[in-house]
Amino acid sequence: MTLVQPRPSAVERLAGGEPRRALLDELSKREIRRAVLTAVAVPGYQVPFASREMPVARGWGSGGLQITLAVIGSDDVLKVIDQGEDAGVNAANLRRLVADASGVATTTVAGEATVIQSRHRIPEEPMRADQLLVLQVPVPEPLRGVERDMTELRRMHAETDYARMWVSLYEDLVRNGVITQTPGYPCLVGGRYVMATTPIPRWDIPKLHRSEHLSLFGAGREKRIYAVPPHTDVEPLTFDDVPFEVEQPDGACCHRCGSGSPASAVSSFLVELPSTGGAGRWVCSDTDWCARRTEQTSRYGTAAAGGPVREHEEVGR
Repeated sequence: MTLVQPRPSAVERLAGGEPRRALLDELSKREIRRAVLTAVAVPGYQVPFASREMPVARGWGSGGLQITLAVIGSDDVLKVIDQGEDAGVNAANLRRLVADASGVATTTVAGEATVIQSRHRIPEEPMRADQLLVLQVPVPEPLRGVERDMTELRRMHAETDYARMWVSLYEDLVRNGVITQTPGYPCLVGGRYVMATTPIPRWDIPKLHRSEHLSLFGAGREKRIYAVPPHTDVEPLTFDDVPFEVEQPDGACCHRCGSGSPASAVSSFLVELPSTGGAGRWVCSDTDWCARRTEQTSRYGTAAAGGPVREHEEVGR
């Protein structure tokens, strides 16, 4: 009887030192991988690294691109999304760049990918332990809005002095009745460091809490890398009498797959399509999720409560 060897987790593959080939030279890739391993060992801590020049402008995903190029291997399958969209200009160009440089296979199906590079979104479908999520980060410092001096920022993190962040959230709550900050909502990682969750919406923050997969955050312009390892507590900063809530427009549902409708047992993060008539339509931000749910609906007449069809569930295991 032949035993099927389980696919190693993303953390095990990082520590294995598998040879890589891409745009970066070997010394650059080794330095980035050392920074990544340090970030995994100290969840939420911003590890400085020497950010290299990339064939994309800083602020357009150069940090995430460097991490992807440094950790991707010949047997990996890559998926790149921009705000949940596989066909966006940023996603398509980065996917083509990494594929041309490393020769890896690419996909638009989240379950088939072993490395997912993203800006602004985490896939709706739960990720597995053998998958790696790389998030592009414009501003990695969560305290930048309350303090500008870098020396003082380092002291505040070292002493776990996050009082001014709490005051900022309280002032926001008093002025507006709710905490209005959505992208980059501050979270306490592993009970120690406050981390900026990048431009992902609050909808995606619960997906980081004690997740099965490894999440890596790369800021090329700011030259910082940080990580959320698997099974790590990620707790959004909130007050005891003001529970944390995610965004969800009242009564909105995807006009393609029906996600979020009263008849649907599942929901997804929705974005509004502009309309000249004034009444916009809502669609799922994750186009892969929406397309497979729509296909299942047309095939069986209704979408399953557990989400889209999972023909690919065993891929990569």
